[in-house]
Amino acid sequence: MQTHEFSPSSAMPLERSHAGFDFDHVPNPVGAILDEPNQPVIRGFIIHLDRARDRMPQVERLAAKLPVPSEIIEAVDGSALTDAEIERVYRRRLHKPYYPFALSIGEIACFLSHRKAWTAIVEQGIDAGLIFEDDVDIDDSFHAAFAAAKACLKPRAFVRFPFRMGKEHGKCILSQGQTSVIQPDRIGLGMVAQLVSRDAAIRLLSATTHFDRPVDTTVQMSWFTQISPLAVLPGGVHEISSQLGGSTIKSRKTLMERLSREVLRPLYRARIALRSRRSI
Repeated sequence: MQTHEFSPSSAMPLERSHAGFDFDHVPNPVGAILDEPNQPVIRGFIIHLDRARDRMPQVERLAAKLPVPSEIIEAVDGSALTDAEIERVYRRRLHKPYYPFALSIGEIACFLSHRKAWTAIVEQGIDAGLIFEDDVDIDDSFHAAFAAAKACLKPRAFVRFPFRMGKEHGKCILSQGQTSVIQPDRIGLGMVAQLVSRDAAIRLLSATTHFDRPVDTTVQMSWFTQISPLAVLPGGVHEISSQLGGSTIKSRKTLMERLSREVLRPLYRARIALRSRRSI
């Protein structure tokens, strides 16, 4: 079986949406604005599970709307992961505060998929990647959000586009019209859309060779990753998995598992919040 390491071949150009783009024949990374040499080179990456074929029309619609040329990152399929591949990357109780739950196969695959996207940023030598999961849509406010995020692009920049309004609060870093970029007091959950600089991608890859919790809760631990994510409000993105047949990550849980999570989840989140305040 093919191992889920991170090679450039995992990035598949969206030829229907951006015909003619081919990294093998372009001397400079696609996304460079040739008449504005000081502009960062940014490329879009949409994480998509190949067997979720009913999501492909949404992927193509999303790619056509994005402000940068984009390509598919083929998501790691949890159903194809071997025990050896899981043991190679997943460790329980690596970092404090300890994550109280065992990761599902889907959560492990999701983490590996984001690592593939970070790897693509590094291997292509671009300044940043605009990473989306495939169950996301954008509205008219996204372009203002992207412009604000790009204005904050610097080494180790990681800018989130939250899909839940009113969940994150913090110091305002930048204000452009109705759009604000904040440094959250506590980093929000979800990895639906983010602008990741090459330096941040390098750091995240180094820090997550092994991992013990989902990718979004790992990103919350800025004291560990040495990355301090920003958030754009409003993010201009919407999570639409319910319209696409439901999540490809979540699995059914027993009643006891659900009750356990109801008790342990708020305790864990309180520990994360306390540690986050100490890091500010």
